[in-house]
Amino acid sequence: MKLVFATHNEYKLTEVKKILDPDVELLSLNDIACFDEIPETSSTLEGNASLKARYVYEKFGYNCFADDTGLEVEALNMEPGVFSARYAGEDKSAEANMQKLLLEMSKIKNRKARFRTVISLIINGEESFFEGIVNGSILEHKQGDMGFGYDPIFEPEGYSQSFAEMNMAEKNIISHRGRAMALLVEFLKKY
Repeated sequence: MKLVFATHNEYKLTEVKKILDPDVELLSLNDIACFDEIPETSSTLEGNASLKARYVYEKFGYNCFADDTGLEVEALNMEPGVFSARYAGEDKSAEANMQKLLLEMSKIKNRKARFRTVISLIINGEESFFEGIVNGSILEHKQGDMGFGYDPIFEPEGYSQSFAEMNMAEKNIISHRGRAMALLVEFLKKY
């Protein structure tokens, strides 16, 4: 089976390749020569994942899936949420996003947060959704240099390391994206 993952993020692509069945030929947006900035104009993770998957399916004709992920911080009314990638501005700087969040959290005792990923899968025009959630907390400073995005300041529940201190295999077992992908993999076994 050939399947497009609607992403330009090489780290995400590598992470997902390690989870998917080797019988699935995984292509990225670069592989299908899609260099468009796909609009993410929905106010929900589900909506943005669907917009991206539909865009690729309708414009390029490939079965595909797309994800949208948000970091939801309890004390900040579940923000940054759908705006996680652009939290500190349109340039999508992970460093600026982390610094803004750490500054906003500097005097807050409740550090509970969760990562939530929603995947939209479109096969032959039929859309399915898969969700993965991991609870945890926001650290007071960055720890680790692996991963991407908010990984250095997020510590999953039950662990004493940030996502950025875990290798990819460890993170994939417990991460939001890993959990959503596990549901997608189960679904794909029908094909």
